[in-house]
Amino acid sequence: MKLILKLLAGMALGMALGLHAPDALQSLLLTFKGLFGQFIGFMIPLIIVFYIMHGIAALESGSSRMLGWTVGLAYASTVLSGSLAFGAASALLPQWVGAAVEAPAAASAAAPLFKLEIKPLFDVMTALTLAFVFGLGISATGAARLRELAEQGKDIVEKVLSKVLVPLLPAYIACVFADMAAAGTAFATLKTFAVVLLLAIALHAVWLALLYGMSGLLLGRNPFSLLRAMLPAYFTALGTMSSAATIPVALRSAGDMRVAGPVASFVMPLCATIHLCGSTITLVCCAAAVMLMTEGLALPGWDVMLPFILLLGVTMVAAPGAPGGGVMSALGILSSVLGFPEGALALMIALYLAQDSFGTACNVAGDGVIALWVEKMALRPRLEMQNG
Repeated sequence: MKLILKLLAGMALGMALGLHAPDALQSLLLTFKGLFGQFIGFMIPLIIVFYIMHGIAALESGSSRMLGWTVGLAYASTVLSGSLAFGAASALLPQWVGAAVEAPAAASAAAPLFKLEIKPLFDVMTALTLAFVFGLGISATGAARLRELAEQGKDIVEKVLSKVLVPLLPAYIACVFADMAAAGTAFATLKTFAVVLLLAIALHAVWLALLYGMSGLLLGRNPFSLLRAMLPAYFTALGTMSSAATIPVALRSAGDMRVAGPVASFVMPLCATIHLCGSTITLVCCAAAVMLMTEGLALPGWDVMLPFILLLGVTMVAAPGAPGGGVMSALGILSSVLGFPEGALALMIALYLAQDSFGTACNVAGDGVIALWVEKMALRPRLEMQNG
């Protein structure tokens, strides 16, 4: 929550500086914006490689049947929730966002003091392929040294995220909004933020209602009782903005839903990493809004967005547990698949962080449904075979 307040303060300060600061100070802000944006671009492939490699390599413990159902159901939920989000966003946002962002851009006399180009080691698709090849290889061969390398690389990247990138994001957003204010587009952009955030939160509620309503109907359970059991986990995630920090409460909530202990102990911690339906809804809604707001971008059709959503479901495995981890992991495919420039990526970060707690709460609440279905599909057939 402190990060959200800092983000809002950064927006306000950036707009004030963009409107009233002298050109020399604006040049300094543009210099920091350019350098930090370059550093983010450098880190994106490393985030993907080490987090996805580590995540796949770690998916070898436990029952293979239970693991397969958990991963499959989590991925299906992520893809379907993203598809729902794009369907709603493509139908509603062009009517709400298009006119709101049509603001004349004024040329600014300020320019960066200097520019540095920090090239990534490899592109995003190379990073994804490398992570899958080595992650699956480590899982299949049990390569201890490579597993240790993946673990240590993940720890280093996570340290950079938690100590450098995330703390400096408010300053980066301040510089972005200073540039937008100087160009005359900041106020029009802010008007759009509230609409997009309300749409994302409404879609979280719709998706949870669909998950619990359909699961209750098909499993013969009361969906309202199931939802009520998950409310403590939902509100804990809303306050902590962390799926990992909510695991103890989520385990207790799964027990209140009468999920078998072995299933809850396996599914809930695993889904805290791989099931990010709420974050996916937010990312898709925000991406659609940013494309409508950004000159040179246009809202694409399903032929572009469906591959993006499928890749997004994979990259969500790489999402670090820190606030903002989901959007940081998604920046690579936003730029490579949807063609987002640096300014559009900065808007994505701002939009995502403004509602990160609601997306995390939706993720955690959705984990309970995954646990219910894994119990039915993986554990009960095995118990019936043993008893038979």
